[in-house]
Amino acid sequence: MRALVVRSPHDVALETLAEPITGDDEVLVAPLLAGMCGTDLELIDASIDPAYVHYPLTLGHEWVGQVLDDVPGVASHGDRVVVEGVIPCGDCDECLIGATNRCTIYDEIGFTRAGAIAERIVVPRRLVHRIDESANVDDAVLIEPMAVVWRALTRFSLRDNLNVAVVGDGTVALLAAHLVRRFRPARVVVVGRRAAQASLARAAGADEFVTDPPQGRFDLVIEAAGTGPSASSALALAGRGATVILLGLPAHGTIIDLAPDDLVNNDIVIQGSFAYTSQSFTEVVEQVNLGNLAPSFLITHRYSLERANDAIGALRGDVADDEPRGKVVITLT
Repeated sequence: MRALVVRSPHDVALETLAEPITGDDEVLVAPLLAGMCGTDLELIDASIDPAYVHYPLTLGHEWVGQVLDDVPGVASHGDRVVVEGVIPCGDCDECLIGATNRCTIYDEIGFTRAGAIAERIVVPRRLVHRIDESANVDDAVLIEPMAVVWRALTRFSLRDNLNVAVVGDGTVALLAAHLVRRFRPARVVVVGRRAAQASLARAAGADEFVTDPPQGRFDLVIEAAGTGPSASSALALAGRGATVILLGLPAHGTIIDLAPDDLVNNDIVIQGSFAYTSQSFTEVVEQVNLGNLAPSFLITHRYSLERANDAIGALRGDVADDEPRGKVVITLT
């Protein structure tokens, strides 16, 4: 079968691999559509913490597929499915309290084990979720990044009428602007870098899109660009009593200046959020199946597996200055 493989840092290519073999409690799935994001670039460039990746690696942690085995009580052969990428042991102290994202045995599809930018993939049976026939496959491919955002937004209670700033204009930032609308904010401002992203931000539900720091301070600031400067910008936008959620993943070892007295005097909460829990993933699947979440408008670039290098180029910014870039996907059918 064909797969997009990072053989070693900075060495990525479409390869022919042996067919995967299912083990006990595993099923075979044929990926239909896979998303790519900035984290895939970090995996290619080896800027991610080496504790969270094993090379060689087949990419693909955002995807939807067609199951080729029966999953009793969940799905039948031929059904469309999504699969939780974080694979918890179920036995450690973290798993037992529901913090499956912090499982002490870290294992994740597309990071430590083969991902889904491939013609077939083997996955744990217990992590498979069926996608209803009425659901759009283009919405389903965004379940994984939505689960990342949803977990961050639901980790602690958010009150109504918050003034919200989202720092970043990539897919996770746009999904954050989209999902935070479910908490009835007073205003949502997306602070981006490219003016071409304005139309996507408004489609996602933002009231404003700016490329310069906005006036005033915010009750909730969501950092989703994943750089040191964007984290600093997020902290600078926080008003007294604000919560700052760090969703972006800067390069390993990134350091920013921080004034602890300002955090204390302004009563600021800084909340990191890693991946998603089984509960948050399940909740997002349910909402997509009900038709309550339909983020497929964010897909702007679509490539075949043979054009995977073009997909990587689009992620790196090989698009026209006036061209919006939302989710980049690879079609595997």
